[in-house]
Amino acid sequence: MGLADASGPRDTQALLSATQAVELRRRDYHMERPLLNQEHLEELGRWGSAPRTRQWRTWLQCSHARVRALLLQHLPVLVWLPRYPVRDWLLGDLLSGMSVAIMQLPQGLAYALLAGLPPVFGLYSSFYPVFIYFLFGTSRHISVGTFAVMSVMVGSVTESLAPQTLNDSTINETTRDAERVRVASTLSVLVGLFQVGLGLIHFGFLVTYLSEPLVRGYTTAAAVQVFVSQLKYVFGLHLSSHSGPLSLIYLIGATGISYGMGLKHIFGVDVVGNISAGLVPPVAPNTQLFSKLVGSAFTIAVVGFAIAISLGKIFALRHGYRVDSNQELVALGLSNLIGGIFQCFPVSCSMSRSLVQESTGGNSQVAGAISSLFILLIIVKLGELFRDLPKAVLAAIIIVNLKGMLRQLSDVCSFWKANRADLLIWLVTFAATILLNLDLGLMVSVIFSLLLVVVRTQMPHYSILGQVPDTDIYRDVAEYSEAKEVPGVKVFRSSATVYFANADFYSDALKQRCGVDVDFLISQKKKLLKKREQLKLKQLQKEKKLQKQAASSKGASVSINVNTSLEDMRSNNVEDCKVMQVSPGDKMEDATANGQEDSKAPDGSTLKALGLPQPDFHSLILDLGALSFVDTVCLKSLKNIFHDFREIEVEVYMAACHSPVVSQLEAGHFFDASITKKHLFASVHDAVTFALQHPRPVPDSPVSVTRL
Repeated sequence: MGLADASGPRDTQALLSATQAVELRRRDYHMERPLLNQEHLEELGRWGSAPRTRQWRTWLQCSHARVRALLLQHLPVLVWLPRYPVRDWLLGDLLSGMSVAIMQLPQGLAYALLAGLPPVFGLYSSFYPVFIYFLFGTSRHISVGTFAVMSVMVGSVTESLAPQTLNDSTINETTRDAERVRVASTLSVLVGLFQVGLGLIHFGFLVTYLSEPLVRGYTTAAAVQVFVSQLKYVFGLHLSSHSGPLSLIYLIGATGISYGMGLKHIFGVDVVGNISAGLVPPVAPNTQLFSKLVGSAFTIAVVGFAIAISLGKIFALRHGYRVDSNQELVALGLSNLIGGIFQCFPVSCSMSRSLVQESTGGNSQVAGAISSLFILLIIVKLGELFRDLPKAVLAAIIIVNLKGMLRQLSDVCSFWKANRADLLIWLVTFAATILLNLDLGLMVSVIFSLLLVVVRTQMPHYSILGQVPDTDIYRDVAEYSEAKEVPGVKVFRSSATVYFANADFYSDALKQRCGVDVDFLISQKKKLLKKREQLKLKQLQKEKKLQKQAASSKGASVSINVNTSLEDMRSNNVEDCKVMQVSPGDKMEDATANGQEDSKAPDGSTLKALGLPQPDFHSLILDLGALSFVDTVCLKSLKNIFHDFREIEVEVYMAACHSPVVSQLEAGHFFDASITKKHLFASVHDAVTFALQHPRPVPDSPVSVTRL
């Protein structure tokens, strides 16, 4: 037992030692590779532009396989319907379709009021577009049809082009409704044309300019506008409508005045009214209204697609399938285009109905088709049952369905904690939409968000990088205490790409972070060199003047001594000969001495020879890993950086450029005899290693040059 007890700790210790050795072997790895500049990298990887393919030839090819591929691409129902698992999905889709139809019926009637149209046209807009999307859509869970935001946008257009009153005289209600229906259906056709056109040219990425904070702020403001617009139906008030900027304020103002003056009397209760049975025949759009509707149509097209694709991608990610944004544009466009011909108003995707369609077991677009068929049954046979439905009930339905969007007011707190810039976009979008109406508010918010992106790229994070000990990793020395600058080398990095809007900021930040007033040194160097040239020029002028005086004095002595005696002439000749013999020798000796001094002395144009302070580093490395594209201003800025730092005897290198950036540098003729691809390295570590192997002279005692 004693031996066993004694051997136990030894075995444990041996086992621990072996485990530690294995762990150390895992940690202690060593990798060697040659330094790679851009030329070596291109040679090693055989870099070259891919052969150009003429895409238009493929587009113009016509074959059975291509026709079938195009048909399946633009008519997705032919792809998924033959594979539809009837036993697994049909019951869920049936229940989901019935549930969505029950919601779609009152919402269709109510949202038609938002659009300023008779309620029956909300039922039409809940049938035609939904069935069209069943054929062309790619999302299995979104519920296409009437939507509060779209309806209120349509309502602002119909009320502005077909108002209730004209020149203080009330317009006949039947005439007004007919004109509004014509405006709304024409608007729907124009919206559909925009969406189909954008989808066919693969412009689905347009929605990426509508960020999530922008969309949430916009829908929240629209929900507030919808809520206020329904109060007149809830309280049975007859108020003159306003459209355009500050229209929400004028509504609210009229209600306050009515209450303050105590205008209390009994109003008649408005009801839905007659709902004609059957479908209406197709009507061609009024093309004369296109010029008046083009701006609003484009805005509605973008907003409708943004809402639909955002919800579609959420459900697709949750259930593991893909939504084609370009095909969604085409599907939504065809829904609005064909729906407009059958006197529907523009539609999009409803948040509440989509959640119901998913939660009740909906698995595919079949649920939408079932709901549209149920709405068709109501239009044909059961529409009369809703004739006496009060409009206040529909307004209440709208207000209740706004609760999801009104809850987005809590975004202010979440964005405050997460990202202040997103909060600013949300607040500007919300305020602009409330005050300037939906179309102008969207335009202002998009412009503001794009300007904010530009401003944020103008003020990126600039940093000096240092090497993390025992690694080839370089990090910001201000953030990593163990990261140390490599002696004699400065590594500079920007967190954003360099382009025309921030190129000057990049150059200024580089010179400031390096601790060297480059412009001051260059200007002082030029002044001293100019003074030296001026002194040399004056010295040459003096020498020429002395030579002229010597030549003139020689001529005068000859003319004066003509009549002197022969002895004097001889004596003068002897002295002149002595002078001639001495002066050339002296000049040669002085020249030799000066030449020896010049050969021993350094170049007279260096900072040290001129008495100027030298930078404490000999190499500058620009980490261009964040560079995503290059424009002409960036090219000029980089060339100026090379030129300026070489003037103060600092060599410049570039590192971590992506291949597209290198191609753009070549196309911009950036590389020449002075700047070659040997100055461009695959990584920062390669550039630092090369700079240490090829240092430039630095002063024995580094002098820190501060910015003046």
